[in-house]
Amino acid sequence: MSEAFIYDAIRTPRGKGRPDGALHEVTAVRLSAGVLDALAERNGLSGHAVEDVIWGNVTQVGEQGGCLARSAVLASELDQAIPGLAINRFCASGLEAVNLAAAQARMGGGYIAGGVEMMSRVAMGSDGAAIAVDPSLAMETGFVPQGISADIIATEYGFSRDDADAFAVESQRRAAAAWADGRFARSIVPVRDMNGLTILAHDEHMRATDMQALAALKPAFKDIGEAMPGFDKIALMKYPHLERIEHIHHAGNSSGIVDGAAGILIGDAEFGAAHGLTPRARIRATAKIGTDPTIMLTGPVPVTERILRAAGMQIGDIDLFEVNEAFSSVVLRFMEAFDVDHSRVNVNGGAIAMGHPLGATGAIIIGTLLDELERSGKSTGLATLCVASGMGAATIIERV
Repeated sequence: MSEAFIYDAIRTPRGKGRPDGALHEVTAVRLSAGVLDALAERNGLSGHAVEDVIWGNVTQVGEQGGCLARSAVLASELDQAIPGLAINRFCASGLEAVNLAAAQARMGGGYIAGGVEMMSRVAMGSDGAAIAVDPSLAMETGFVPQGISADIIATEYGFSRDDADAFAVESQRRAAAAWADGRFARSIVPVRDMNGLTILAHDEHMRATDMQALAALKPAFKDIGEAMPGFDKIALMKYPHLERIEHIHHAGNSSGIVDGAAGILIGDAEFGAAHGLTPRARIRATAKIGTDPTIMLTGPVPVTERILRAAGMQIGDIDLFEVNEAFSSVVLRFMEAFDVDHSRVNVNGGAIAMGHPLGATGAIIIGTLLDELERSGKSTGLATLCVASGMGAATIIERV
């Protein structure tokens, strides 16, 4: 069986996911098509160059429904003979697209994988969810909103409001420094309108902040958790050893709602040779896992344990980590579980600073990880995300 290589990785800037956001007039199909065209142009691809486009998007309804991947192919300059596959593993959709493409590339050929989410146009949760709206399933599984799950993690593992806020401030600092140093320049593809004028060339969500500013923000999930009948009560029934849920998360130490897309060009060695491309990294291992649906966001820990076993590696064999910053407590728990120093995790900031376009983030962090491995001269990186309803996904890449 062949190896799967990454040949290129690009992303759009992230725009604020609200009606006045810079990308709010761009549809998911058009943003995705722009990424596909940019990958094709950068790598000299034409005709039926790739076997498939595998595209993640979470809220698959309305203009993001109906196999958005295929619609994006038809809206792009790619050959109409290239099919499309839309997938949804919630926040890990973009990473799962990469992992599926890698599995297929090992059998031969080239693929484009990635994802998109236009949160200014298609509201998160507007597609419904059985685990949330079906009372029999919701009560059986102990459903609570994700923010309360993040607060449960903080309560269970003893992370304070100051811990979470300090992590958020550092994410902002690192992202600002990375932009100033041009660390995202290789991967960023500006979004342009139909006349070729630039709409957005820089992550719009990122904003400067400090501990004093964050201290003024009200916990976002306290009222929801404590209201009758109360999600806190549901959680405490499942975790009776906790006396109460400490609500520490708010808009400043949680991921931002944004628009964005990203794409990764993946193929075997023969694909690269046929198109005169040099691989940048190999995809060494992939993994996914299910976890408890109430605390739900702990998936990065067990899925990392699983992928390390599959790869025959130890945590010390990984040079850099990208752990999606859905909420501060998610990454704090990851670093604590593996005793990994923050200097190796999200070194250029993350979704707290730059936002989390749900279906795209998994592909975004693969590109960020690859760029940083090359910039720093390091070899091996691991990307992982927590996933709604209790799942985790991970990928290990290795420079070549």
